[in-house]
Amino acid sequence: MPSEAPSLLNKLFSRAIELKASDIHLAVNNPPVYRINKVLKRDEGEVLTQKVLLAEFKIILTPEVYASFERHQDIDTSFALPHGERFRISLFWKSREPALAARYIPATIPTLDELEAPEAVLDFVKLPQGIVLVTGPTGAGKSTLLASMIEYINQNETKHIVTLEDPIEFVYADKQSFVSQRELGSDFMSFADGLKHLFRQDPDIILIGEMRDPETIATALTLAETGHLVFATLHTNGAAQTVERIINTFPGNQQTQIRLQLSLVLKGVISQLLIPSVDGTLTPVHEVMVMNHAVSTIVREGHTEQLQNVIFSSSDAHMVDLDQELQLLVEEKKVSSETAHEFARNPKNFK
Repeated sequence: MPSEAPSLLNKLFSRAIELKASDIHLAVNNPPVYRINKVLKRDEGEVLTQKVLLAEFKIILTPEVYASFERHQDIDTSFALPHGERFRISLFWKSREPALAARYIPATIPTLDELEAPEAVLDFVKLPQGIVLVTGPTGAGKSTLLASMIEYINQNETKHIVTLEDPIEFVYADKQSFVSQRELGSDFMSFADGLKHLFRQDPDIILIGEMRDPETIATALTLAETGHLVFATLHTNGAAQTVERIINTFPGNQQTQIRLQLSLVLKGVISQLLIPSVDGTLTPVHEVMVMNHAVSTIVREGHTEQLQNVIFSSSDAHMVDLDQELQLLVEEKKVSSETAHEFARNPKNFK
Protein backbone atom coordinates (compact mmCIF):
# COMPACT_ATOMS: atom_id res chain seq x y z
CA MET A 1 0.00 0.00 0.00
CA PRO A 2 1.74 3.24 -1.13
CA SER A 3 2.35 5.88 1.50
CA GLU A 4 1.20 8.76 -0.70
CA ALA A 5 -1.84 9.07 -2.93
CA PRO A 6 -1.32 9.70 -6.65
CA SER A 7 -2.17 13.19 -7.80
CA LEU A 8 -5.72 12.52 -9.02
CA LEU A 9 -6.84 10.53 -5.99
CA ASN A 10 -5.04 12.94 -3.69
CA LYS A 11 -7.13 15.73 -5.19
CA LEU A 12 -10.43 13.83 -5.17
CA PHE A 13 -10.03 12.37 -1.69
CA SER A 14 -8.99 15.75 -0.30
CA ARG A 15 -12.09 17.20 -1.93
CA ALA A 16 -14.21 14.55 -0.15
CA ILE A 17 -12.77 15.65 3.21
CA GLU A 18 -13.41 19.30 2.35
CA LEU A 19 -17.05 18.50 1.54
CA LYS A 20 -17.40 16.36 4.71
CA ALA A 21 -18.39 13.43 2.53
CA SER A 22 -18.60 9.93 3.97
CA ASP A 23 -18.08 8.21 0.60
CA ILE A 24 -16.77 8.86 -2.88
CA HIS A 25 -17.71 7.04 -6.12
CA LEU A 26 -15.63 7.09 -9.30
CA ALA A 27 -16.80 5.57 -12.58
CA VAL A 28 -16.00 5.86 -16.28
CA ASN A 29 -17.78 8.68 -18.17
CA ASN A 30 -18.95 10.26 -14.90
CA PRO A 31 -17.69 13.09 -12.70
CA PRO A 32 -16.85 12.19 -9.07
CA VAL A 33 -19.90 11.51 -6.88
CA TYR A 34 -19.81 12.24 -3.13
CA ARG A 35 -22.16 11.04 -0.39
CA ILE A 36 -22.83 13.93 2.00
CA ASN A 37 -25.22 13.29 4.93
CA LYS A 38 -26.44 10.17 3.11
CA VAL A 39 -27.27 12.09 -0.10
CA LEU A 40 -25.32 11.47 -3.32
CA LYS A 41 -24.10 14.63 -5.06
CA ARG A 42 -22.22 14.89 -8.36
CA ASP A 43 -19.22 17.16 -8.32
CA GLU A 44 -18.69 19.56 -11.17
CA GLY A 45 -15.67 18.88 -13.33
CA GLU A 46 -14.40 16.68 -16.12
CA VAL A 47 -15.58 13.13 -16.45
CA LEU A 48 -13.23 10.22 -15.80
CA THR A 49 -11.95 7.88 -18.48
CA GLN A 50 -11.11 4.19 -18.26
CA LYS A 51 -7.45 4.91 -19.07
CA VAL A 52 -7.15 7.39 -16.20
CA LEU A 53 -8.88 5.14 -13.65
CA LEU A 54 -6.81 2.07 -14.49
CA ALA A 55 -3.63 4.12 -14.32
CA GLU A 56 -4.60 5.28 -10.82
CA PHE A 57 -5.44 1.72 -9.76
CA LYS A 58 -1.98 0.57 -10.85
CA ILE A 59 -0.43 3.21 -8.58
CA ILE A 60 -2.65 2.30 -5.61
CA LEU A 61 -2.01 -1.44 -5.84
CA THR A 62 1.15 -3.51 -5.85
CA PRO A 63 1.69 -5.50 -9.07
CA GLU A 64 0.59 -8.71 -7.31
CA VAL A 65 -2.61 -7.16 -5.97
CA TYR A 66 -3.39 -5.51 -9.32
CA ALA A 67 -3.01 -8.90 -11.01
CA SER A 68 -5.45 -10.33 -8.46
CA PHE A 69 -7.86 -7.48 -9.26
CA GLU A 70 -7.67 -8.36 -12.96
CA ARG A 71 -8.37 -12.03 -12.21
CA HIS A 72 -11.17 -11.59 -9.66
CA GLN A 73 -12.64 -8.27 -10.93
CA ASP A 74 -12.94 -6.76 -7.44
CA ILE A 75 -10.70 -6.13 -4.46
CA ASP A 76 -10.86 -4.29 -1.12
CA THR A 77 -7.97 -2.27 0.25
CA SER A 78 -7.23 0.91 2.20
CA PHE A 79 -5.29 4.04 1.42
CA ALA A 80 -3.71 6.85 3.43
CA LEU A 81 -3.31 10.44 2.31
CA PRO A 82 -0.02 12.19 3.24
CA HIS A 83 -1.65 14.02 6.16
CA GLY A 84 -3.03 10.81 7.73
CA GLU A 85 -6.65 10.61 6.61
CA ARG A 86 -7.50 7.14 5.33
CA PHE A 87 -10.04 5.65 2.98
CA ARG A 88 -11.39 2.11 2.76
CA ILE A 89 -11.47 1.39 -0.96
CA SER A 90 -13.38 -1.14 -3.06
CA LEU A 91 -12.23 -1.50 -6.65
CA PHE A 92 -14.57 -3.33 -9.01
CA TRP A 93 -15.90 -3.56 -12.57
CA LYS A 94 -19.35 -2.57 -13.80
CA SER A 95 -20.54 -2.88 -17.39
CA ARG A 96 -16.98 -3.99 -18.27
CA GLU A 97 -15.52 -0.73 -16.96
CA PRO A 98 -13.49 -0.04 -13.78
CA ALA A 99 -15.03 1.75 -10.80
CA LEU A 100 -14.12 2.75 -7.26
CA ALA A 101 -16.06 3.25 -4.05
CA ALA A 102 -14.25 4.68 -1.03
CA ARG A 103 -15.30 5.27 2.60
CA TYR A 104 -13.63 8.08 4.57
CA ILE A 105 -11.82 7.08 7.78
CA PRO A 106 -10.75 10.06 9.95
CA ALA A 107 -7.12 10.21 11.04
CA THR A 108 -8.21 10.81 14.65
CA ILE A 109 -10.38 8.23 16.41
CA PRO A 110 -13.33 10.02 18.04
CA THR A 111 -13.97 9.50 21.74
CA LEU A 112 -17.00 7.70 23.12
CA ASP A 113 -18.33 11.04 24.36
CA GLU A 114 -17.95 12.61 20.92
CA LEU A 115 -19.92 9.72 19.43
CA GLU A 116 -22.67 10.05 22.05
CA ALA A 117 -22.19 6.37 22.84
CA PRO A 118 -24.74 4.68 25.14
CA GLU A 119 -23.91 4.26 28.82
CA ALA A 120 -23.62 0.48 28.45
CA VAL A 121 -20.56 0.87 26.22
CA LEU A 122 -18.42 1.80 29.23
CA ASP A 123 -19.61 -1.39 30.92
CA PHE A 124 -18.77 -3.47 27.83
CA VAL A 125 -15.20 -2.20 27.39
CA LYS A 126 -14.41 -3.14 31.01
CA LEU A 127 -15.63 -6.74 30.74
CA PRO A 128 -13.05 -9.47 31.47
CA GLN A 129 -14.45 -11.84 28.81
CA GLY A 130 -17.43 -12.56 26.58
CA ILE A 131 -18.61 -11.27 23.22
CA VAL A 132 -20.13 -7.87 22.39
CA LEU A 133 -21.73 -7.23 19.00
CA VAL A 134 -22.11 -3.90 17.22
CA THR A 135 -24.77 -4.10 14.52
CA GLY A 136 -26.52 -1.97 11.95
CA PRO A 137 -26.75 -1.39 8.20
CA THR A 138 -23.88 -0.24 5.99
CA GLY A 139 -22.91 3.33 6.79
CA ALA A 140 -24.33 3.28 10.32
CA GLY A 141 -20.99 4.00 12.01
CA LYS A 142 -20.30 0.51 13.35
CA SER A 143 -16.58 0.60 12.57
CA THR A 144 -16.17 4.05 14.12
CA LEU A 145 -17.95 3.06 17.34
CA LEU A 146 -15.86 -0.12 17.62
CA ALA A 147 -12.66 1.84 16.98
CA SER A 148 -13.58 4.26 19.77
CA MET A 149 -14.20 1.33 22.13
CA ILE A 150 -10.85 -0.27 21.24
CA GLU A 151 -9.06 3.06 21.65
CA TYR A 152 -10.65 3.51 25.11
CA ILE A 153 -9.17 0.14 26.14
CA ASN A 154 -5.86 1.08 24.50
CA GLN A 155 -5.68 4.24 26.61
CA ASN A 156 -6.87 2.79 29.90
CA GLU A 157 -5.94 -0.92 30.11
CA THR A 158 -2.78 -2.99 29.73
CA LYS A 159 -4.05 -5.56 27.24
CA HIS A 160 -2.93 -7.32 24.08
CA ILE A 161 -5.48 -6.32 21.45
CA VAL A 162 -5.60 -8.26 18.18
CA THR A 163 -7.73 -7.03 15.28
CA LEU A 164 -8.75 -9.01 12.19
CA GLU A 165 -9.90 -6.53 9.55
CA ASP A 166 -10.85 -6.35 5.86
CA PRO A 167 -9.13 -3.99 5.27
CA ILE A 168 -7.41 -2.22 8.19
CA GLU A 169 -9.32 1.02 8.76
CA PHE A 170 -8.46 3.06 11.86
CA VAL A 171 -4.79 2.77 12.88
CA TYR A 172 -3.98 2.45 16.60
CA ALA A 173 -0.77 3.70 18.20
CA ASP A 174 0.26 1.58 21.20
CA LYS A 175 -0.55 3.37 24.47
CA GLN A 176 -1.30 1.42 27.65
CA SER A 177 -2.10 -1.62 25.50
CA PHE A 178 -0.21 -3.46 22.76
CA VAL A 179 -2.18 -3.60 19.50
CA SER A 180 -1.63 -6.15 16.70
CA GLN A 181 -3.61 -5.16 13.60
CA ARG A 182 -3.97 -7.84 10.92
CA GLU A 183 -5.42 -7.45 7.43
CA LEU A 184 -7.27 -10.07 5.40
CA GLY A 185 -5.29 -11.20 2.38
CA SER A 186 -1.89 -9.96 3.55
CA ASP A 187 -1.71 -11.10 7.20
CA PHE A 188 -4.26 -13.95 7.20
CA MET A 189 -6.20 -15.76 4.48
CA SER A 190 -9.71 -15.95 5.99
CA PHE A 191 -11.41 -14.84 9.20
CA ALA A 192 -11.87 -18.48 10.21
CA ASP A 193 -8.16 -19.23 9.71
CA GLY A 194 -7.08 -16.04 11.47
CA LEU A 195 -9.22 -16.86 14.49
CA LYS A 196 -7.94 -20.44 14.73
CA HIS A 197 -4.37 -19.28 15.25
CA LEU A 198 -5.30 -16.57 17.76
CA PHE A 199 -5.25 -19.06 20.63
CA ARG A 200 -1.42 -19.14 20.39
CA GLN A 201 -0.97 -15.36 20.09
CA ASP A 202 -1.79 -14.49 23.72
CA PRO A 203 -4.67 -12.05 23.03
CA ASP A 204 -6.80 -10.41 25.71
CA ILE A 205 -9.09 -8.43 23.39
CA ILE A 206 -10.10 -9.54 19.88
CA LEU A 207 -11.79 -7.37 17.25
CA ILE A 208 -13.38 -9.23 14.33
CA GLY A 209 -14.23 -6.94 11.42
CA GLU A 210 -17.27 -9.01 10.50
CA MET A 211 -18.65 -12.44 11.44
CA ARG A 212 -19.48 -13.83 8.00
CA ASP A 213 -19.92 -17.60 8.28
CA PRO A 214 -20.71 -20.38 10.78
CA GLU A 215 -17.04 -21.31 11.29
CA THR A 216 -16.08 -17.73 12.17
CA ILE A 217 -19.05 -17.37 14.54
CA ALA A 218 -18.34 -20.70 16.24
CA THR A 219 -14.66 -19.86 16.77
CA ALA A 220 -15.56 -16.39 18.10
CA LEU A 221 -17.94 -17.95 20.65
CA THR A 222 -15.23 -20.42 21.71
CA LEU A 223 -12.72 -17.59 22.15
CA ALA A 224 -15.26 -15.78 24.35
CA GLU A 225 -15.73 -18.98 26.38
CA THR A 226 -12.00 -19.36 26.97
CA GLY A 227 -11.38 -16.06 28.76
CA HIS A 228 -11.16 -13.54 25.91
CA LEU A 229 -13.19 -10.39 25.27
CA VAL A 230 -14.42 -10.40 21.67
CA PHE A 231 -15.92 -7.50 19.73
CA ALA A 232 -17.49 -8.07 16.32
CA THR A 233 -19.95 -6.60 13.82
CA LEU A 234 -23.01 -7.94 12.05
CA HIS A 235 -25.24 -6.35 9.40
CA THR A 236 -28.46 -6.73 11.39
CA ASN A 237 -31.06 -4.32 12.74
CA GLY A 238 -31.84 -4.73 16.42
CA ALA A 239 -30.92 -7.12 19.21
CA ALA A 240 -33.57 -9.76 18.54
CA GLN A 241 -32.70 -9.99 14.84
CA THR A 242 -29.02 -10.28 15.75
CA VAL A 243 -29.65 -13.28 18.00
CA GLU A 244 -31.83 -14.93 15.36
CA ARG A 245 -29.27 -14.30 12.61
CA ILE A 246 -26.54 -16.03 14.60
CA ILE A 247 -28.75 -19.01 15.47
CA ASN A 248 -30.08 -19.43 11.93
CA THR A 249 -26.57 -19.43 10.48
CA PHE A 250 -26.22 -22.98 11.81
CA PRO A 251 -28.01 -26.19 10.76
CA GLY A 252 -31.08 -27.13 12.78
CA ASN A 253 -29.33 -29.94 14.66
CA GLN A 254 -26.75 -27.47 16.03
CA GLN A 255 -29.06 -24.63 16.99
CA THR A 256 -29.90 -25.81 20.52
CA GLN A 257 -26.19 -25.99 21.38
CA ILE A 258 -25.51 -22.56 19.83
CA ARG A 259 -28.41 -21.03 21.81
CA LEU A 260 -26.93 -22.41 25.03
CA GLN A 261 -23.46 -21.21 24.14
CA LEU A 262 -24.72 -17.77 23.13
CA SER A 263 -26.74 -17.42 26.34
CA LEU A 264 -23.52 -17.93 28.32
CA VAL A 265 -21.01 -15.77 26.41
CA LEU A 266 -23.02 -12.96 24.79
CA LYS A 267 -22.65 -9.86 26.94
CA GLY A 268 -24.45 -7.28 24.86
CA VAL A 269 -25.65 -5.98 21.50
CA ILE A 270 -25.43 -2.36 20.37
CA SER A 271 -27.55 -1.68 17.30
CA GLN A 272 -26.84 1.71 15.76
CA LEU A 273 -28.37 3.89 13.06
CA LEU A 274 -27.30 7.29 11.74
CA ILE A 275 -30.40 9.35 10.96
CA PRO A 276 -30.97 12.91 9.66
CA SER A 277 -31.26 15.56 12.34
CA VAL A 278 -33.08 18.87 12.08
CA ASP A 279 -29.80 20.79 11.56
CA GLY A 280 -28.99 18.80 8.41
CA THR A 281 -26.32 16.57 9.94
CA LEU A 282 -26.57 12.94 11.05
CA THR A 283 -27.21 11.86 14.62
CA PRO A 284 -26.77 8.37 16.12
CA VAL A 285 -29.69 6.45 17.57
CA HIS A 286 -29.31 3.17 19.42
CA GLU A 287 -30.88 0.01 20.68
CA VAL A 288 -28.88 -1.69 23.43
CA MET A 289 -29.39 -5.13 24.92
CA VAL A 290 -27.40 -6.07 28.02
CA MET A 291 -27.19 -9.71 28.99
CA ASN A 292 -28.88 -10.43 32.34
CA HIS A 293 -30.71 -13.47 33.73
CA ALA A 294 -33.94 -12.70 31.85
CA VAL A 295 -32.21 -12.14 28.51
CA SER A 296 -30.02 -15.23 28.96
CA THR A 297 -33.09 -17.39 29.64
CA ILE A 298 -34.92 -16.02 26.58
CA VAL A 299 -31.93 -16.69 24.32
CA ARG A 300 -31.39 -20.20 25.70
CA GLU A 301 -35.06 -21.17 25.37
CA GLY A 302 -35.52 -19.60 21.94
CA HIS A 303 -38.20 -17.01 22.82
CA THR A 304 -36.47 -14.12 21.07
CA GLU A 305 -39.81 -12.43 20.36
CA GLN A 306 -39.79 -11.50 24.08
CA LEU A 307 -36.47 -9.63 23.93
CA GLN A 308 -38.02 -6.32 22.88
CA ASN A 309 -40.24 -6.22 25.99
CA VAL A 310 -37.25 -6.85 28.26
CA ILE A 311 -35.23 -4.11 26.55
CA PHE A 312 -38.16 -1.67 26.81
CA SER A 313 -38.54 -2.21 30.56
CA SER A 314 -34.85 -2.40 31.56
CA SER A 315 -33.44 1.10 31.25
CA ASP A 316 -32.10 0.77 34.80
CA ALA A 317 -29.74 -1.94 33.44
CA HIS A 318 -28.49 0.49 30.75
CA MET A 319 -30.66 -1.11 28.08
CA VAL A 320 -32.01 1.21 25.39
CA ASP A 321 -35.18 0.80 23.35
CA LEU A 322 -34.90 2.32 19.88
CA ASP A 323 -38.32 3.98 19.92
CA GLN A 324 -37.73 5.42 23.40
CA GLU A 325 -34.49 7.01 22.21
CA LEU A 326 -36.21 8.35 19.11
CA GLN A 327 -38.94 9.85 21.30
CA LEU A 328 -36.29 11.57 23.42
CA LEU A 329 -34.60 13.01 20.33
CA VAL A 330 -37.97 14.34 19.11
CA GLU A 331 -38.67 15.94 22.50
CA GLU A 332 -35.20 17.55 22.44
CA LYS A 333 -35.99 18.85 18.93
CA LYS A 334 -32.93 17.13 17.49
CA VAL A 335 -34.96 14.90 15.17
CA SER A 336 -38.30 15.56 13.50
CA SER A 337 -41.31 13.34 14.20
CA GLU A 338 -41.36 12.47 10.48
CA THR A 339 -37.80 11.15 10.69
CA ALA A 340 -38.60 9.25 13.88
CA HIS A 341 -41.64 7.73 12.14
CA GLU A 342 -39.41 6.57 9.27
CA PHE A 343 -36.91 4.73 11.49
CA ALA A 344 -39.09 3.58 14.38
CA ARG A 345 -39.87 -0.07 15.16
CA ASN A 346 -43.46 0.96 15.85
CA PRO A 347 -44.05 3.92 13.47
CA LYS A 348 -47.61 4.59 14.66
CA ASN A 349 -46.12 6.09 17.84
CA PHE A 350 -44.76 8.96 15.74
CA LYS A 351 -47.70 9.86 13.55
